Amino acid sequence: MSIHKKMIEVQQELKAPKNQRNNFGNYNYRSCEDIIEAVKPILADKELLLTISDELVEVGGRNYIKAVVTVSDGDDSITVTGFAREAPNKKGMDEMQLTGATSSYARKYALNGMFAIDD
Repeated sequence: MSIHKKMIEVQQELKAPKNQRNNFGNYNYRSCEDIIEAVKPILADKELLLTISDELVEVGGRNYIKAVVTVSDGDDSITVTGFAREAPNKKGMDEMQLTGATSSYARKYALNGMFAIDD
């Protein structure tokens, strides 16, 4: 079976509910970790490998995290990227936490694109 047919099945089977709660903003959301936890068993069943990497890129003097999500069957692969901009500062976060939060955000949106997750 082709990687594209396998990915159609993955996208149809994946359930990634918004189980996290932001009480300050009064909304539910799903995290990057929630998506990965939900998709891993489906990918294993289809013999597909998920990899995620980050790269710091500068655009117009601003720092962005470029997250690259790749799914491979060993022969073919599909890649999706997601970008998130680092805020100049965020109250209560040091620089490492800020970069980590930005990475999680970029990864989540790359995963949303890869697995056709909509809000």
